[in-house]
Amino acid sequence: MQQVRMGVRTLTYPSDQLGDLRDCNGLLDDIPALHQRMAEDGYLLIRGLIDRDKVLQARQTILDYMAQRGALVEGEPVLEGVMPKSGRTVPMMGRRGITHHEDLRAVFEGDELFEFFRGYFTEPAVTFDYKWLRGVGNEQFTGAHYDIVYMGRGSQRLHTCWIPFDDLPVEKGTLAMCVGSHVDPGFEKLRQTYGRMDVDRDRVQGWFSEDPLEITDKFGGRWQTTSFQAGDVMIFGMYTMHASTTNVTDRYRLSADVRFQPASDPVDPRWMGLEPAGHAAGSQPEKPIAEARAEWRV
Repeated sequence: MQQVRMGVRTLTYPSDQLGDLRDCNGLLDDIPALHQRMAEDGYLLIRGLIDRDKVLQARQTILDYMAQRGALVEGEPVLEGVMPKSGRTVPMMGRRGITHHEDLRAVFEGDELFEFFRGYFTEPAVTFDYKWLRGVGNEQFTGAHYDIVYMGRGSQRLHTCWIPFDDLPVEKGTLAMCVGSHVDPGFEKLRQTYGRMDVDRDRVQGWFSEDPLEITDKFGGRWQTTSFQAGDVMIFGMYTMHASTTNVTDRYRLSADVRFQPASDPVDPRWMGLEPAGHAAGSQPEKPIAEARAEWRV
């Protein structure tokens, strides 16, 4: 066991507070079983889905790109958009630039992901043009949230695919899932209030909480995480609450979020095209999440 920081808490891992994610590699040839696992857990962890060498090559390309711009600290990049004082990170050049370098596209839009989602959706898949490339530095973390609040204007079958660019121990800021948060009855009011929010339309902060135990104590579910290897992917839907452990190392965690959905479904227009609009400059949050939660009574 070890002590792991997550938001404002220090948790014991593995324990009832923060358990282990389970992979689904044994189910990859059984689409109905994958759907059942997603229905139960709200996520699919696939070990080694993407060729490890491709992922590590993409990582080196990112490091080289940043090194050329003189943005290195102890061999790691200081990514644009990182705001250390708030603990938050925002995407780095998600429209074009480094995210669309051929080495990164080989990871984000390679055969491995398209073939998986084609089978999983039982129809052709499409991915957002916008790619979220993140650097999470020392003392940084991601607070608990639903992805629907950021990209809910299109398909309700949209899935996030989280990709680490390195071998990540839990203390380096790994993804953590609140298992059951997508279906447990205790989350129903949360889904009907916070889960119907649009950060651009409502101009409310997107993170619901920085306290993982507040989530489980109030609503239910159970937090789980794991160590990751380059080539692993995490796939989950828009209503699975997730966060990250705090990176307490002196190295940046490089990761990316890409989104896939059935090609026949409507697509959120903010994230498509040669120059996706993304979150409009005039829609920066004005209302603290605490104020919105008081109105929602959650």
